Amino acid sequence: MEDRDTGASAPEVGASSASPGPAGPGAGSWQQRRPPEPRSADGHAGDVAQNQKGKPKKRRKRRRGRKVFARDEPRPATDRSPLPGEAPGSAAKPLAPPVPAASVDIASARPEQTVRRPPAHELPVFAALDLGTNNCRLLVAVPTRHGQFRVIDAFSRIVRLGEGLTASGRLGQPAMDRAVEALKVCGDKLRNRKIRKARLIATEACRTADNGVEFIERVEREAGLKLEIIDRQTEARLAVSGCGSLVERDTQGVVLFDIGGGSSEIALIDLSGRRSSRLANHIVSWTSLPVGVVSLAERFGGRTVTREIFAAMVDDVAARLATFDGRDRLSHLRASPNFHLLGTSGTVTTLAGVHLDLDRYDRRRVDGLWMDRDSVDRMVEKLVSWDFQQRCANPCIGADRADLVLAGCAILEAIRAVWPSERLRVADRGLREGILSELMADDGVWRNDGRGRA
Repeated sequence: MEDRDTGASAPEVGASSASPGPAGPGAGSWQQRRPPEPRSADGHAGDVAQNQKGKPKKRRKRRRGRKVFARDEPRPATDRSPLPGEAPGSAAKPLAPPVPAASVDIASARPEQTVRRPPAHELPVFAALDLGTNNCRLLVAVPTRHGQFRVIDAFSRIVRLGEGLTASGRLGQPAMDRAVEALKVCGDKLRNRKIRKARLIATEACRTADNGVEFIERVEREAGLKLEIIDRQTEARLAVSGCGSLVERDTQGVVLFDIGGGSSEIALIDLSGRRSSRLANHIVSWTSLPVGVVSLAERFGGRTVTREIFAAMVDDVAARLATFDGRDRLSHLRASPNFHLLGTSGTVTTLAGVHLDLDRYDRRRVDGLWMDRDSVDRMVEKLVSWDFQQRCANPCIGADRADLVLAGCAILEAIRAVWPSERLRVADRGLREGILSELMADDGVWRNDGRGRA
Protein backbone atom coordinates (compact mmCIF):
# COMPACT_ATOMS: atom_id res chain seq x y z
CA MET A 1 0.00 0.00 0.00
CA GLU A 2 1.48 3.31 -1.02
CA ASP A 3 1.08 6.22 1.34
CA ARG A 4 0.77 9.75 0.07
CA ASP A 5 4.27 11.15 -0.16
CA THR A 6 4.66 13.89 2.39
CA GLY A 7 8.06 14.84 1.09
CA ALA A 8 7.25 15.81 -2.47
CA SER A 9 5.94 19.10 -3.84
CA ALA A 10 6.24 21.09 -0.63
CA PRO A 11 7.87 24.36 0.47
CA GLU A 12 11.52 24.38 1.38
CA VAL A 13 11.84 23.20 4.95
CA GLY A 14 13.09 25.50 7.66
CA ALA A 15 15.31 23.60 10.02
CA SER A 16 16.69 26.28 12.29
CA SER A 17 14.80 24.88 15.27
CA ALA A 18 16.87 21.73 15.57
CA SER A 19 17.42 20.80 19.18
CA PRO A 20 20.95 21.05 20.51
CA GLY A 21 23.46 18.31 20.84
CA PRO A 22 25.56 16.26 18.48
CA ALA A 23 24.06 13.91 15.96
CA GLY A 24 23.43 10.64 17.68
CA PRO A 25 23.34 6.98 16.85
CA GLY A 26 22.76 6.60 13.18
CA ALA A 27 24.70 9.69 12.16
CA GLY A 28 28.04 9.47 10.39
CA SER A 29 30.03 10.57 7.37
CA TRP A 30 29.99 8.98 3.94
CA GLN A 31 33.29 8.73 2.05
CA GLN A 32 33.56 11.16 -0.85
CA ARG A 33 35.38 9.23 -3.58
CA ARG A 34 35.26 11.42 -6.67
CA PRO A 35 38.21 13.88 -6.90
CA PRO A 36 37.30 17.53 -7.53
CA GLU A 37 37.74 18.98 -11.02
CA PRO A 38 40.00 22.03 -11.55
CA ARG A 39 37.91 25.16 -11.05
CA SER A 40 38.27 28.78 -11.93
CA ALA A 41 37.70 31.65 -9.55
CA ASP A 42 33.96 31.59 -10.15
CA GLY A 43 33.82 27.89 -9.33
CA HIS A 44 33.04 26.47 -12.78
CA ALA A 45 34.78 23.27 -13.76
CA GLY A 46 36.58 23.36 -17.10
CA ASP A 47 37.05 27.14 -17.23
CA VAL A 48 40.67 26.97 -16.00
CA ALA A 49 42.02 25.10 -19.02
CA GLN A 50 39.96 27.24 -21.37
CA ASN A 51 41.33 30.51 -19.95
CA GLN A 52 44.89 29.24 -20.23
CA LYS A 53 44.46 28.95 -23.99
CA GLY A 54 43.42 32.58 -24.22
CA LYS A 55 39.89 31.89 -25.30
CA PRO A 56 37.00 33.88 -23.89
CA LYS A 57 35.67 32.40 -20.71
CA LYS A 58 32.26 30.87 -21.15
CA ARG A 59 29.81 31.27 -18.36
CA ARG A 60 27.58 28.36 -17.67
CA LYS A 61 24.07 29.02 -16.57
CA ARG A 62 23.28 27.67 -13.16
CA ARG A 63 19.82 26.34 -12.55
CA ARG A 64 18.23 28.34 -9.81
CA GLY A 65 17.10 25.84 -7.20
CA ARG A 66 13.36 25.88 -6.72
CA LYS A 67 12.46 26.62 -3.13
CA VAL A 68 10.11 23.70 -2.98
CA PHE A 69 10.30 20.08 -2.12
CA ALA A 70 11.13 18.48 -5.45
CA ARG A 71 11.77 14.87 -6.24
CA ASP A 72 14.80 14.75 -8.48
CA GLU A 73 15.35 11.78 -10.75
CA PRO A 74 17.93 9.49 -9.14
CA ARG A 75 21.30 9.46 -10.84
CA PRO A 76 22.81 6.21 -12.12
CA ALA A 77 24.67 4.42 -9.38
CA THR A 78 28.11 4.91 -10.92
CA ASP A 79 29.72 5.47 -7.51
CA ARG A 80 27.97 3.42 -4.91
CA SER A 81 28.40 4.26 -1.24
CA PRO A 82 28.13 1.61 1.48
CA LEU A 83 24.81 1.27 3.23
CA PRO A 84 24.51 1.64 6.96
CA GLY A 85 25.61 -1.63 8.52
CA GLU A 86 27.68 -2.80 5.51
CA ALA A 87 31.07 -1.43 6.59
CA PRO A 88 32.45 -1.08 10.10
CA GLY A 89 33.16 2.40 11.39
CA SER A 90 33.70 4.34 14.53
CA ALA A 91 30.89 4.49 17.04
CA ALA A 92 28.80 7.62 16.90
CA LYS A 93 28.14 9.81 19.92
CA PRO A 94 24.66 9.54 21.49
CA LEU A 95 22.16 12.18 20.39
CA ALA A 96 20.43 12.65 23.72
CA PRO A 97 20.65 10.34 26.70
CA PRO A 98 19.22 7.86 27.05
CA VAL A 99 19.30 6.62 23.43
CA PRO A 100 19.66 2.96 22.41
CA ALA A 101 23.10 2.21 21.03
CA ALA A 102 22.23 1.40 17.43
CA SER A 103 24.23 3.25 14.82
CA VAL A 104 24.95 3.65 11.16
CA ASP A 105 28.52 2.55 10.51
CA ILE A 106 30.07 4.81 7.90
CA ALA A 107 33.56 6.17 7.20
CA SER A 108 34.36 9.69 8.33
CA ALA A 109 35.32 12.39 5.82
CA ARG A 110 34.32 16.03 5.65
CA PRO A 111 34.99 18.11 2.52
CA GLU A 112 36.74 21.43 2.83
CA GLN A 113 34.24 24.16 3.72
CA THR A 114 34.34 27.40 1.77
CA VAL A 115 32.25 30.54 1.81
CA ARG A 116 31.08 29.92 -1.75
CA ARG A 117 27.81 27.98 -1.92
CA PRO A 118 28.56 24.98 -4.14
CA PRO A 119 26.27 23.91 -6.98
CA ALA A 120 23.41 21.60 -6.07
CA HIS A 121 25.18 18.49 -7.35
CA GLU A 122 28.08 19.18 -4.96
CA LEU A 123 26.03 19.82 -1.82
CA PRO A 124 26.29 17.18 0.91
CA VAL A 125 23.36 14.78 0.98
CA PHE A 126 21.61 13.74 4.20
CA ALA A 127 18.98 11.07 4.77
CA ALA A 128 16.36 10.32 7.43
CA LEU A 129 14.23 7.19 7.70
CA ASP A 130 11.33 6.72 10.12
CA LEU A 131 9.79 3.27 10.54
CA GLY A 132 6.66 3.76 12.59
CA THR A 133 3.77 1.61 13.69
CA ASN A 134 1.83 2.47 10.54
CA ASN A 135 4.24 3.99 7.99
CA CYS A 136 7.71 3.62 6.56
CA ARG A 137 9.06 6.98 5.39
CA LEU A 138 12.33 8.21 3.93
CA LEU A 139 13.59 11.69 3.07
CA VAL A 140 16.84 12.53 1.27
CA ALA A 141 17.79 16.22 1.26
CA VAL A 142 20.52 18.78 0.65
CA PRO A 143 21.05 21.97 2.70
CA THR A 144 20.10 25.28 1.14
CA ARG A 145 20.11 28.69 2.81
CA HIS A 146 20.68 28.98 6.53
CA GLY A 147 18.43 26.66 8.52
CA GLN A 148 16.68 25.18 5.49
CA PHE A 149 16.99 22.21 3.17
CA ARG A 150 15.54 20.87 -0.07
CA VAL A 151 14.23 17.33 -0.44
CA ILE A 152 15.66 15.56 -3.49
CA ASP A 153 14.11 12.14 -2.93
CA ALA A 154 11.33 10.71 -0.77
CA PHE A 155 9.49 7.49 -0.11
CA SER A 156 6.41 6.75 1.96
CA ARG A 157 4.41 3.55 2.29
CA ILE A 158 1.76 2.33 4.74
CA VAL A 159 3.07 -0.97 6.12
CA ARG A 160 1.06 -1.35 9.36
CA LEU A 161 3.98 -2.89 11.20
CA GLY A 162 2.03 -2.72 14.46
CA GLU A 163 -0.96 -4.66 13.15
CA GLY A 164 -2.11 -7.08 15.86
CA LEU A 165 0.58 -5.92 18.29
CA THR A 166 -1.90 -4.77 20.93
CA ALA A 167 -3.43 -8.23 21.25
CA SER A 168 -0.36 -10.43 20.85
CA GLY A 169 2.53 -8.29 22.05
CA ARG A 170 4.51 -9.37 18.98
CA LEU A 171 5.04 -8.14 15.43
CA GLY A 172 3.15 -10.38 13.01
CA GLN A 173 4.84 -12.14 10.12
CA PRO A 174 2.82 -10.45 7.33
CA ALA A 175 3.42 -7.04 8.92
CA MET A 176 7.17 -7.64 9.16
CA ASP A 177 7.25 -8.86 5.55
CA ARG A 178 5.54 -5.66 4.36
CA ALA A 179 7.96 -3.50 6.32
CA VAL A 180 11.04 -5.33 5.03
CA GLU A 181 9.90 -4.93 1.42
CA ALA A 182 9.43 -1.20 1.94
CA LEU A 183 12.83 -0.93 3.63
CA LYS A 184 14.46 -2.67 0.67
CA VAL A 185 13.17 0.15 -1.54
CA CYS A 186 14.65 2.66 0.90
CA GLY A 187 17.94 0.79 0.83
CA ASP A 188 18.08 0.99 -2.96
CA LYS A 189 17.48 4.74 -2.83
CA LEU A 190 20.29 5.22 -0.32
CA ARG A 191 22.68 3.08 -2.36
CA ASN A 192 22.10 5.26 -5.41
CA ARG A 193 23.36 8.40 -3.68
CA LYS A 194 26.51 9.47 -1.86
CA ILE A 195 25.10 10.12 1.60
CA ARG A 196 27.11 12.33 3.96
CA LYS A 197 25.11 11.39 7.08
CA ALA A 198 22.00 9.34 7.74
CA ARG A 199 19.86 8.41 10.70
CA LEU A 200 17.43 5.50 10.45
CA ILE A 201 14.98 5.15 13.33
CA ALA A 202 12.22 2.82 14.49
CA THR A 203 9.60 3.87 17.02
CA GLU A 204 6.77 2.46 19.15
CA ALA A 205 6.07 -0.86 17.40
CA CYS A 206 9.69 -1.98 17.67
CA ARG A 207 10.02 -0.45 21.15
CA THR A 208 7.21 -2.50 22.66
CA ALA A 209 7.11 -5.73 20.64
CA ASP A 210 8.63 -8.79 22.27
CA ASN A 211 10.33 -9.60 18.96
CA GLY A 212 11.25 -6.00 18.08
CA VAL A 213 15.00 -6.58 18.35
CA GLU A 214 14.75 -9.77 16.29
CA PHE A 215 12.96 -7.80 13.58
CA ILE A 216 15.68 -5.12 13.58
CA GLU A 217 18.26 -7.87 13.05
CA ARG A 218 16.23 -9.26 10.15
CA VAL A 219 16.10 -5.80 8.55
CA GLU A 220 19.88 -5.57 8.73
CA ARG A 221 20.29 -8.99 7.09
CA GLU A 222 17.71 -8.59 4.32
CA ALA A 223 17.59 -4.87 3.59
CA GLY A 224 21.12 -3.91 4.64
CA LEU A 225 19.86 -1.17 6.96
CA LYS A 226 20.75 -0.87 10.62
CA LEU A 227 17.80 0.74 12.37
CA GLU A 228 17.99 2.49 15.73
CA ILE A 229 15.07 2.05 18.16
CA ILE A 230 14.70 5.48 19.76
CA ASP A 231 13.11 6.18 23.12
CA ARG A 232 9.98 8.29 23.58
CA GLN A 233 11.82 11.38 24.79
CA THR A 234 13.96 11.43 21.66
CA GLU A 235 10.87 10.93 19.51
CA ALA A 236 9.12 13.90 21.13
CA ARG A 237 12.21 16.11 20.69
CA LEU A 238 12.62 15.19 17.03
CA ALA A 239 8.98 16.08 16.37
CA VAL A 240 9.61 19.53 17.86
CA SER A 241 12.78 19.97 15.79
CA GLY A 242 10.92 19.08 12.61
CA CYS A 243 8.12 21.60 13.13
CA GLY A 244 9.99 24.57 14.55
CA SER A 245 9.73 26.77 11.46
CA LEU A 246 5.93 26.75 11.81
CA VAL A 247 6.13 28.52 15.19
CA GLU A 248 5.97 32.25 14.53
CA ARG A 249 8.02 34.91 16.31
CA ASP A 250 5.14 36.37 18.35
CA THR A 251 4.08 32.96 19.70
CA GLN A 252 4.26 32.66 23.48
CA GLY A 253 3.13 29.10 24.06
CA VAL A 254 2.59 25.96 21.97
CA VAL A 255 1.32 22.47 22.66
CA LEU A 256 2.86 20.34 19.92
CA PHE A 257 1.47 16.85 19.47
CA ASP A 258 2.31 13.97 17.16
CA ILE A 259 -0.44 11.34 16.92
CA GLY A 260 1.31 8.21 15.73
CA GLY A 261 0.26 4.66 15.04
CA GLY A 262 1.30 3.19 18.38
CA SER A 263 2.04 6.21 20.57
CA SER A 264 1.27 9.92 20.78
CA GLU A 265 3.95 12.42 21.78
CA ILE A 266 3.02 15.76 23.36
CA ALA A 267 5.44 18.61 24.12
CA LEU A 268 4.62 21.82 25.98
CA ILE A 269 6.72 24.73 24.72
CA ASP A 270 7.05 28.03 26.62
CA LEU A 271 8.32 30.93 24.48
CA SER A 272 7.23 33.76 26.78
CA GLY A 273 10.79 34.53 27.92
CA ARG A 274 13.97 35.12 25.99
CA ARG A 275 13.75 33.01 22.85
CA SER A 276 16.48 30.68 21.65
CA SER A 277 16.94 29.83 17.99
CA ARG A 278 16.36 26.18 18.88
CA LEU A 279 12.72 25.45 19.70
CA ALA A 280 13.51 22.29 21.64
CA ASN A 281 15.33 24.42 24.23
CA HIS A 282 11.90 25.70 25.31
CA ILE A 283 10.23 22.37 26.06
CA VAL A 284 9.03 22.68 29.66
CA SER A 285 7.16 19.38 29.84
CA TRP A 286 6.47 16.39 27.63
CA THR A 287 4.74 13.03 27.64
CA SER A 288 4.34 10.03 25.40
CA LEU A 289 1.01 8.24 25.57
CA PRO A 290 1.26 4.52 24.73
CA VAL A 291 -1.73 4.85 22.43
CA GLY A 292 -1.99 5.73 18.74
CA VAL A 293 -4.42 5.35 15.88
CA VAL A 294 -3.60 1.69 15.21
CA SER A 295 -3.66 0.52 18.83
CA LEU A 296 -6.81 2.50 19.68
CA ALA A 297 -8.67 1.35 16.57
CA GLU A 298 -7.77 -2.28 17.27
CA ARG A 299 -9.16 -2.06 20.80
CA PHE A 300 -12.39 -0.20 19.99
CA GLY A 301 -12.91 -0.99 16.32
CA GLY A 302 -12.22 1.32 13.41
CA ARG A 303 -14.65 0.40 10.67
CA THR A 304 -17.97 0.81 12.50
CA VAL A 305 -17.65 3.62 15.02
CA THR A 306 -20.86 4.80 16.70
CA ARG A 307 -20.97 8.01 18.68
CA GLU A 308 -20.89 5.94 21.86
CA ILE A 309 -17.73 4.11 20.71
CA PHE A 310 -16.14 7.40 19.71
CA ALA A 311 -16.91 8.90 23.14
CA ALA A 312 -15.41 5.82 24.81
CA MET A 313 -12.20 6.28 22.80
CA VAL A 314 -12.00 9.94 23.86
CA ASP A 315 -12.51 8.96 27.51
CA ASP A 316 -9.77 6.33 27.27
CA VAL A 317 -7.22 8.88 26.06
CA ALA A 318 -8.44 11.51 28.54
CA ALA A 319 -7.80 9.10 31.41
CA ARG A 320 -4.20 8.69 30.23
CA LEU A 321 -3.71 12.44 29.96
CA ALA A 322 -5.05 12.91 33.50
CA THR A 323 -1.94 11.14 34.83
CA PHE A 324 0.40 13.56 33.02
CA ASP A 325 1.84 15.63 35.88
CA GLY A 326 3.23 18.38 33.66
CA ARG A 327 0.03 19.16 31.79
CA ASP A 328 -0.45 22.52 33.57
CA ARG A 329 2.95 23.98 32.81
CA LEU A 330 1.44 26.37 30.21
CA SER A 331 -1.65 27.34 32.23
CA HIS A 332 -0.39 30.94 32.50
CA LEU A 333 -0.41 31.24 28.69
CA ARG A 334 -3.58 29.45 27.63
CA ALA A 335 -5.65 32.64 27.67
CA SER A 336 -3.14 34.45 25.47
CA PRO A 337 -4.00 35.03 21.81
CA ASN A 338 -0.41 33.94 21.11
CA PHE A 339 -0.99 30.42 22.42
CA HIS A 340 -1.96 27.65 19.99
CA LEU A 341 -1.86 23.96 19.22
CA LEU A 342 0.47 22.51 16.59
CA GLY A 343 -0.38 19.06 15.28
CA THR A 344 1.79 16.80 13.15
CA SER A 345 0.23 13.53 12.08
CA GLY A 346 -2.00 11.93 9.48
CA THR A 347 -5.00 12.80 11.64
CA VAL A 348 -4.60 16.57 11.49
CA THR A 349 -3.48 16.60 7.86
CA THR A 350 -6.55 14.53 6.96
CA LEU A 351 -8.81 16.95 8.83
CA ALA A 352 -7.18 19.83 6.95
CA GLY A 353 -7.66 18.13 3.59
CA VAL A 354 -11.34 17.49 4.32
CA HIS A 355 -11.70 21.07 5.56
CA LEU A 356 -10.26 22.40 2.30
CA ASP A 357 -12.51 20.02 0.32
CA LEU A 358 -9.56 18.89 -1.78
CA ASP A 359 -10.14 16.64 -4.77
CA ARG A 360 -6.69 15.24 -4.11
CA TYR A 361 -4.46 15.63 -1.09
CA ASP A 362 -2.07 18.55 -1.64
CA ARG A 363 0.73 18.93 0.87
CA ARG A 364 1.53 22.45 -0.27
CA ARG A 365 -1.91 23.62 0.79
CA VAL A 366 -2.06 21.63 4.02
CA ASP A 367 1.36 22.16 5.61
CA GLY A 368 1.21 25.30 7.74
CA LEU A 369 -2.57 25.72 7.46
CA TRP A 370 -4.36 27.46 10.35
CA MET A 371 -7.71 26.07 11.49
CA ASP A 372 -9.88 27.81 14.08
CA ARG A 373 -11.75 26.02 16.84
CA ASP A 374 -15.10 25.98 15.01
CA SER A 375 -13.55 24.53 11.84
CA VAL A 376 -11.96 21.68 13.77
CA ASP A 377 -15.26 21.01 15.55
CA ARG A 378 -17.10 20.83 12.22
CA MET A 379 -14.57 18.49 10.62
CA VAL A 380 -14.55 16.07 13.57
CA GLU A 381 -18.35 16.06 13.60
CA LYS A 382 -18.42 15.41 9.86
CA LEU A 383 -16.07 12.44 10.09
CA VAL A 384 -17.93 10.94 13.05
CA SER A 385 -21.17 11.18 11.06
CA TRP A 386 -19.71 9.32 8.06
CA ASP A 387 -19.84 5.56 7.78
CA PHE A 388 -16.85 3.50 6.68
CA GLN A 389 -17.67 3.68 2.97
CA GLN A 390 -18.05 7.45 3.07
CA ARG A 391 -14.68 7.75 4.72
CA CYS A 392 -13.14 5.47 2.09
CA ALA A 393 -14.63 7.61 -0.67
CA ASN A 394 -13.03 10.83 0.54
CA PRO A 395 -9.82 11.47 -1.46
CA CYS A 396 -7.98 12.78 1.61
CA ILE A 397 -8.77 9.63 3.63
CA GLY A 398 -9.07 6.64 1.31
CA ALA A 399 -9.31 2.96 2.16
CA ASP A 400 -5.89 2.86 3.85
CA ARG A 401 -6.92 5.36 6.53
CA ALA A 402 -10.67 4.92 6.76
CA ASP A 403 -10.47 2.57 9.76
CA LEU A 404 -7.90 4.72 11.61
CA VAL A 405 -8.99 8.31 11.18
CA LEU A 406 -11.68 8.30 13.90
CA ALA A 407 -9.26 6.89 16.45
CA GLY A 408 -6.99 9.80 15.58
CA CYS A 409 -9.87 12.25 15.98
CA ALA A 410 -10.58 10.79 19.43
CA ILE A 411 -6.97 11.40 20.50
CA LEU A 412 -7.18 14.93 19.09
CA GLU A 413 -10.40 15.66 21.01
CA ALA A 414 -8.85 14.48 24.28
CA ILE A 415 -5.87 16.77 23.67
CA ARG A 416 -8.09 19.74 22.84
CA ALA A 417 -10.08 19.21 26.05
CA VAL A 418 -6.93 19.52 28.19
CA TRP A 419 -5.43 22.42 26.21
CA PRO A 420 -8.33 24.38 24.67
CA SER A 421 -7.15 26.81 22.02
CA GLU A 422 -8.77 29.03 19.44
CA ARG A 423 -6.23 28.00 16.81
CA LEU A 424 -4.66 24.81 15.53
CA ARG A 425 -1.79 24.84 13.06
CA VAL A 426 -1.36 21.82 10.81
CA ALA A 427 2.10 20.41 10.09
CA ASP A 428 2.72 17.88 7.34
CA ARG A 429 6.21 17.26 8.65
CA GLY A 430 7.71 15.68 11.72
CA LEU A 431 10.35 13.14 12.73
CA ARG A 432 12.21 12.92 9.42
CA GLU A 433 12.48 16.68 9.12
CA GLY A 434 13.68 16.83 12.72
CA ILE A 435 16.35 14.23 12.01
CA LEU A 436 17.56 16.10 8.93
CA SER A 437 17.73 19.45 10.71
CA GLU A 438 19.74 17.95 13.56
CA LEU A 439 22.13 16.14 11.23
CA MET A 440 22.77 19.27 9.18
CA ALA A 441 23.15 21.53 12.20
CA ASP A 442 25.65 19.16 13.79
CA ASP A 443 27.60 18.85 10.54
CA GLY A 444 27.96 22.63 10.32
CA VAL A 445 26.65 22.97 6.78
CA TRP A 446 25.05 26.36 7.53
CA ARG A 447 27.99 27.93 9.40
CA ASN A 448 29.72 29.57 6.43
CA ASP A 449 26.75 30.81 4.42
CA GLY A 450 26.96 34.39 5.68
CA ARG A 451 24.03 34.13 8.06
CA GLY A 452 25.72 32.95 11.25
CA ARG A 453 26.07 29.59 12.85
CA ALA A 454 23.54 26.79 12.52
